[in-house]
Amino acid sequence: MYRVKIDVTLKKTVLDPQGKTVLLSLHSMGFPEAHDLRVGKFFDLTLDVTDEESAKKKVAEICDRLLVNPVIEDYSFAIEKI
Repeated sequence: MYRVKIDVTLKKTVLDPQGKTVLLSLHSMGFPEAHDLRVGKFFDLTLDVTDEESAKKKVAEICDRLLVNPVIEDYSFAIEKI
């Protein structure tokens, strides 16, 4: 079994109005040192597969088919054997 941590973020070329709102809120709360905040999604997934290569293929397929909109989002993941 493998535990997979998936991070999904908007592509750098896509505007992030939610991130901008959170950043402005941080500034208004007294955190002027905060810069370039972007909001994303995080998934923690357990896969019952036999090897890491199978896990990588399954994660890519899951992301491409459901979790990620490839037009506006990028993703990365880390795999850990459990």
